[in-house]
Amino acid sequence: MTSTQPSSSITEGGLVRPMFELAWPIVVIQLLQVMYNVADTFWLGRLSANAVGAMSIAFPLIFFLISIAGGFTTAGSILVAQYTGADSEGSAGTVAGQILSFVALLSVVLGTLGFFLTEPMLALMPSQGATTVDVVPLARQYMEVFFLGLPFLFGFFVFSSLMRGYGNTRTPMRIMFVSVVVNVILDPIFIFGFGPIEGMGIQGAALATISARAVATVLGLYILFGTSAGPDVQVGDLVPDLGYIWDIVRLGTPSALEQSTSALAMITLTAMVVQFAPPVVSAYGLGNRLASLVFLPAMGLGRATNTMVGQNLGAEKPDRAERAVWLAAKVGSAVMLAVAIVAALFPEPIVGVFMATGTQEAADTIMYGSEYLRIRSAEFAFMALLQVLLGAYRGAGNTKTAMAFSMVALWLGRVPVVYYLAFVQDMGPTGIWMGMAVGNVLGAVAAALWFTRGTWKRTVIDDTSTVVTDGEGD
Repeated sequence: MTSTQPSSSITEGGLVRPMFELAWPIVVIQLLQVMYNVADTFWLGRLSANAVGAMSIAFPLIFFLISIAGGFTTAGSILVAQYTGADSEGSAGTVAGQILSFVALLSVVLGTLGFFLTEPMLALMPSQGATTVDVVPLARQYMEVFFLGLPFLFGFFVFSSLMRGYGNTRTPMRIMFVSVVVNVILDPIFIFGFGPIEGMGIQGAALATISARAVATVLGLYILFGTSAGPDVQVGDLVPDLGYIWDIVRLGTPSALEQSTSALAMITLTAMVVQFAPPVVSAYGLGNRLASLVFLPAMGLGRATNTMVGQNLGAEKPDRAERAVWLAAKVGSAVMLAVAIVAALFPEPIVGVFMATGTQEAADTIMYGSEYLRIRSAEFAFMALLQVLLGAYRGAGNTKTAMAFSMVALWLGRVPVVYYLAFVQDMGPTGIWMGMAVGNVLGAVAAALWFTRGTWKRTVIDDTSTVVTDGEGD
C-alpha cells in the first residue's frame, strides 16, 4: 500500500493558506465534537433539569480517566508531524501503529476501572440536599454505560490525532460528521423511546454517544489500514516495539499529566459547585458546554499550530514555525474578541435555547447560566492566545512546557481564585464564574512571556529519523 503525502505547502510558500486549510476542518471537528454534548444537553434538558445537572457532575469524572490515555494521542500527533515534515513516511506509519495498539490496551483498562469506580468516585463529591438525592444517582447511571464503551471513544480520538499530525484534517471531519448524525438520530430514540425501543432516560444519552463513536472508530480504522489518506500503517506496526513505546511514553506522559490534572481541576471545581442548589449545578454544566462551543476557533487554531510547528521543525525551518505561531495568535485573538462581544451582549437567548422545560428550576438555570456566559466572555481572547501557544509547545515536542502553563492557568489561577471569591468572599455563583475567567488570562500572559525566549525551537527527531531522548527544548 502506498501513501500520499499531504501538501508540501505546510512547510513551503505562504502561511495563511496552509494554516486555514488545517484549521477550518479542525474547527468543524471540534464543533461536531461539541454537538455530542449539545445534543445530549438539548434532549436531556427536555427530560429534566436534574438530568442536565447529572451531566455536569459526570463529565469531569469521565474526563479524568479519558485524559490519562488522551495525553498519549498527543505524542502520536507530535511524532507523526515531525516525521512527515522530515519526509520519513515509514517512521510516521510505524509510530501511528504503535500509538493505536498502546492506547487501545489502555482504553480497555481505563474503561473497566471507570465502570467499577463510578460509585466510589461519586461518593467523594461533597454534594448536599436535593443534589445528592436527585442528581447524583442520574450521574451514576450515565457514567456506568459510558465507561463500558470507552474503547470506541478512543478509537476516533487516536485516528483524528494521527491524521492531524500527518496534515490531513478533512478526512476526520467527514467521519465525525457521520458520527454526529448517528448520535443526533439515536439520542431522542434512546432517551425517550420510539416504537419497540423503550426510553432509557440518561442512560440512553450515553448509549447513543457510544454507538455513534463506534461507527467513527470503524471508519477511522478503515481509512488508516485500507487507504492512502494518512500515515502508511501496516498490520505489523501494531506489534509493540519497546523503542517507540518508550518515546510515546516519554512525550505522552507530560500531556497525560496535563490533561489529567486539568480534569482534576474540573473535579475540584465541580466539588465546589455541587454545594449549591441544583440550578447552579445545571448552569455550570450548561455554561461549560457553551464555553466549549465558543472556544472552537481557538482550539482549532491551537491544533493547527501543533501540526504547522511540528512539520516545519521536522523540515528544519524554525523561523517559519515561529511566524505560523504569531499568525495564529493574532487571528485567534481577533476572532474570539468578536465572539466575546456577542456572548456578553446576548447571553440570555443563547442559554435559553437549551432549557425549555418551563419550570422554575429551568428559569433559575437560565439566569445563572446567562451570568456565567457574560462574565467568562472577558477571557475569550486570552483563551485563543493560550491555546495557540500550547499548540506550538506541543508541536515542538515541549510537552512539559505545555503542561507547566496549563497548571499555571488552572492551579495558580482558576481553582484558588474560585474558592476565594465563592467561599471566602462569599460571592457565591458569581465568584465561581469570575474565578474561572482569571485562569486563562494568567496562563496566556505567562505562556506568551516564556515563548519570546525562543528556546522551544527544537525537534524530538534527528535527521536519521530516530527519536532523540532529550527533545525538551525548555
